[in-house]
Amino acid sequence: MIVEQRTYTVKPGAVPAYLDLYVREAMEVQKKHLPRMVGYFSTDIGALNQIIHMWGYADLNERARCRAALYEDPAWQVVVKKLLEMIEVMETRILVPTAFSPIK
Repeated sequence: MIVEQRTYTVKPGAVPAYLDLYVREAMEVQKKHLPRMVGYFSTDIGALNQIIHMWGYADLNERARCRAALYEDPAWQVVVKKLLEMIEVMETRILVPTAFSPIK
């Protein structure tokens, strides 16, 4: 298993609006295509105005297939434009569990 960690730095003060839009219009579309939401977070201490979400995949091939299907979905194409208006910086990391990780 791999975990994709996506960190979005949004415009100052935009975290509540981003999360509200995500829950109302984006979450179900995304969960339809991406197999396992590991977690969805916002920062409180440290670097502020960040949203971090993690998604689990069997491997990079599954990730590529799932993300391609997501981006082909017309509902996603509409909402992602709205979300992108609030994002200033996007970062993605692929995490590989250690042998002793509870997530394998």
